[in-house]
Formats: sequence, C-alpha cells, structure tokens
Amino acid sequence: MKKIFKLTDEKKHEDRVLDGIKNDIRKYVKREKKKDLPSKSTMYWDFDCKVGATADDAEVVAYEELIKGLDAVKATGAKEVYVEVMAKMMDKPEKPEVEEVETSEDEDV
Repeated sequence: MKKIFKLTDEKKHEDRVLDGIKNDIRKYVKREKKKDLPSKSTMYWDFDCKVGATADDAEVVAYEELIKGLDAVKATGAKEVYVEVMAKMMDKPEKPEVEEVETSEDEDV
C-alpha cells in the first residue's frame, strides 16, 4: 500500500482524521496477514514501512514504530502524510547446531 493521506478535513476534527488513517493501515495489515503463505518454510508476514510528509521525505521505520511516525508527521503541521506498507514473507530462521553438554551430578551426601 502506497498512499498519501490528507491530515485535514473541514467536516472532521484532526484527531478523528488521524484515527481513520491508523484504522486504514491496521485493516490493510490484518488483510495481508490473512493471506496464505506459499510454502511450509515460510513462517510469517513482515512489513516494510515508510512514513513522511512526502514520498521523497519518507523515512524507513519498523511496523511497530509506524503509528508513532504518523504522530510525528502530524506534529510538524503537515497537511498530508505519505505512508508505504509493503508485505513480505519471512522464512523460518535456521537453527544452528548446538552440541549437548553432559552434566554429571555428584551425589555426595
């Protein structure tokens, strides 16, 4: 999803407009997470995110920091915000081979 959202609306309070943007982003993420994963080695969906006043000024942020990024752009007084959320598949991490260490218990009483 690549989209430019307006942060102002004559008929709505600015906070409600921002809440609507956050809701749209959460709905998109929820919809993407419902999609089937293509293989058994793929474990989960992850998201590449960018947020900024314009597409040129957009900074890469983690999905967990996206909402805070929206609040930061609104705090600058911008009239619009650019949001990019792209889904990607994440594979299961490779488990390194761990050598088992035998422990001996002393039963001296």
